[in-house]
Amino acid sequence: MAKKEIDLGRRVSVHVVAPAYVQRAVFMAVLSFMFFMAMMFAFYVRQHILYFFLSTAFLIVYLITMFSWVMQRKANVEVYENGFKYRKSTVLWDEIKDVSDKGEVRVENGKLVTIPGTISDAGKLFASIKHAANPKAN
Repeated sequence: MAKKEIDLGRRVSVHVVAPAYVQRAVFMAVLSFMFFMAMMFAFYVRQHILYFFLSTAFLIVYLITMFSWVMQRKANVEVYENGFKYRKSTVLWDEIKDVSDKGEVRVENGKLVTIPGTISDAGKLFASIKHAANPKAN
C-alpha cells in the first residue's frame, strides 16, 4: 500500500551540515590521501612491507572519511510551515511532544527523531522547532 503524502505547506528554511564540519572532513580526506600516496611512493622506493601496511591504513581512513562525508551531506533538515523533514522522517508541529536542547524530538507515536548538532544554526533550529511545536508556551 502506498504511503499518503503529508502536506507540509511552503518550505521556510533548509539547514545543511555546518561548513566547519565539511571543512574538517575535506582536510582529513586530503591529508590521508597525501599520506597514502607518500607511503605508496616509499613502498615503491624501499620495497619494505611496513610502508605498504601504512599506505593501506591511510587508504582506509580516506575511504571511511569520504563515505561518511557523502552520507552526512544527505542529512539536512527542511523546515516547512506545518512541520519539518529530516532524512526519512516527516513530523508535523502538532505531533511533537517534547524537544530537547540536544536535538532529540519526541513524537506522539513514541518515535524519537534525533537531529545532530553538526547542522548549521542548530541552536536556532531547535529553538524554532520548540516554538512551533508549542507556540502558547513562549
